[in-house]
Amino acid sequence: MTPLNPVSPKYAGVRIVRSVLQWGAFVLVFAVLAIVGLVIDETVVVIISLAFIVPFLVGMIIEIIIVFRQVRALGYREREHDLLLQRGIMFRSTTVIPYGRLQYVEVTAGPIMRALGLATVTMHTASASTDASLPGLPRAEAEALRDSIAARGGARLAGL
Repeated sequence: MTPLNPVSPKYAGVRIVRSVLQWGAFVLVFAVLAIVGLVIDETVVVIISLAFIVPFLVGMIIEIIIVFRQVRALGYREREHDLLLQRGIMFRSTTVIPYGRLQYVEVTAGPIMRALGLATVTMHTASASTDASLPGLPRAEAEALRDSIAARGGARLAGL
């Protein structure tokens, strides 16, 4: 069996930045509450704030640790009649998209991904439930994949 084409390892950086921003916002709010509690000498406020800070920090650390494995588990393979997408470590998900079912393919990138030269390829099919995306590809590879998928999809539709 042919190995999957992996996404860029830089995508782990994108996921880590997102994680720190999301978890960090909660930690910041409760840290401010803890400081206010110290200033007004309210021990209960400090204890409650710390009770929330610790789980958020633990969650952020766990997410940062597993993100590298999650990114390594992302991949795709172009086959003759379809595109195979695979993701997941514990709960592996494999999506097969026949080229003839594609309606359109787009390449997008948010500010963090753009800064790292990465993009997401999103495939839209005739069925809304099978729309799929592949994040973390280098921009040039994402555009080449989009063009390849669109060409193969167009060739399959021409035969109908």
